[in-house]
Amino acid sequence: MSKIVAVVRISMDGVLEEFTPFWDEEEDKFQRGQLFASRALLLGRRTYDAMSKVWRAMTHEDDFAARMNSIPKYVASTTLSDADWSSVVIKGDVAEQVAKLKREPGRDLLVYGSAALVNHLIEHGLLDELKLLLRPVVVGAGRHLFPSGVAITTWALAGTTVFSSGAVVLDYRPVGFGG
Repeated sequence: MSKIVAVVRISMDGVLEEFTPFWDEEEDKFQRGQLFASRALLLGRRTYDAMSKVWRAMTHEDDFAARMNSIPKYVASTTLSDADWSSVVIKGDVAEQVAKLKREPGRDLLVYGSAALVNHLIEHGLLDELKLLLRPVVVGAGRHLFPSGVAITTWALAGTTVFSSGAVVLDYRPVGFGG
């Protein structure tokens, strides 16, 4: 059975954004470890669209780009009917299909970004780890990881990693539901 691990980059005010000035060798090592420890990516459609445009163009880069381009990807989408870039669209009941993928033997399934997918996985008890990559910046506006009205869940801090840039990885595991 595989674990489902989500890595989500957020600002101090909880906004999902890309803050490239904070990417450094330490984060590169962290991200490389996550990608190479995984057997496949689970992505929402918006994240898939953004990542596929960027990474397809990086065919000449290093082994990270080669891994990103070749790793199997499962895309949860109600609007996408077909996908390329080593991808399969999850059709029908996303929770049911992801649960089947999770039951397969092998390494982790990695979720990048994909706030709606992360929330769906949490709602159905499928997310095993949530790694918040907290960037030391307040951006003031944007899309948040958790929407207003989300069900209360309790998480246990399993570990932290502090980068010299001031970014912090907060590694959480679900422990139950409340409220």
